[in-house]
Amino acid sequence: MAADSALSEFMADLDLDKEMRRWANMFKVLSEPEPKTGITPRDEIWRKNKSVLWHYPAKQKKYEIPLFFIYSLFNKPYILDIAPKVSVIEALTNMGYEVYLLDWGSPGYEDKQNGIDTYIEKYLQTAVKRAIRHSGAPEITLIGYCIGGTIASIYASIAEEPIKNLIVATVPIDFEPFMGPDKWAEGLREGDINLEGFIDAYGIIPPKLVEGMFRTIGSPIYFTNYTNLLYRAHDSNYVDKWRRMNKWTLDQVPLAGEAYRQLANDFFKENKLVKGEWMVGNKRVDLKNIRANLFVVSGSRDNLVHEDQSKPIMDLVSSQDKTYITVETGHVSLALTGLLAKIVHQWASSRSNPL
Repeated sequence: MAADSALSEFMADLDLDKEMRRWANMFKVLSEPEPKTGITPRDEIWRKNKSVLWHYPAKQKKYEIPLFFIYSLFNKPYILDIAPKVSVIEALTNMGYEVYLLDWGSPGYEDKQNGIDTYIEKYLQTAVKRAIRHSGAPEITLIGYCIGGTIASIYASIAEEPIKNLIVATVPIDFEPFMGPDKWAEGLREGDINLEGFIDAYGIIPPKLVEGMFRTIGSPIYFTNYTNLLYRAHDSNYVDKWRRMNKWTLDQVPLAGEAYRQLANDFFKENKLVKGEWMVGNKRVDLKNIRANLFVVSGSRDNLVHEDQSKPIMDLVSSQDKTYITVETGHVSLALTGLLAKIVHQWASSRSNPL
């Protein structure tokens, strides 16, 4: 009788409708095609090797200065155009901005010698020139996300092109603070971890190793990408967002070996960027050369890039107009929720030559 009573109490508390929705949505996730991303109309205006420069026209142009997005080398940039109503790019074009995005593409083995300096000199600089010419604007706004923000900051310090505004979000500038396991930082900086042989052997760092690196940095927060889904599978809106996020998270790109070498040795190990010791071609990268209006955004729940890694840029640049804000969000959710578009617009609207 006791067992029957316990079972009866369990069945009384069980929400059968909720459980049916949960398992129906779980089956849907596992059986349906991946959701469509990249929903905002766009035109290809330049291509080199695997990289493409995309133009997203404004619905009704309200600002003269266009926005130029530079995303990370580690991930695909469609997180910025992930779904209707939460797309960062869609929102900005609806607000009246002309938007450009440089998609680095996926490097092949033949690209293993591409360093970050290569991407800046031979790809980014030309793409910015093309965007300025295509837009007919006198200046441009750079928006860099994560390592894309690092790249944008480096480029802004050596650029001859007219950069009016520099916006960087969740950006590592000072690599002395380390978000991964302490033993990693200690081993890398004291020479106990030597990545040279690993990089030489692979040439191109495979996507699964890139994914594993981020999973390790995020632990113990990350356990499995299906844990939250199982708990909230009854919520169809959550499931739709989860499917898009899961697609993007697992859709890593390989990383050119030389770029990985520079990140590991020049940035993480020797912190050359804040010391003013890094070079792009024959130009020394000195962040004091940045005079563009500067806007820096950090996430208080970011478990990949801490505020201590971003804040130092405020004292390293020569910008007279500079703003730093912290938002209650995580590293990816800043883009995934579309929040970045609202933040960019609030700051950039008065600095983009309203028409």
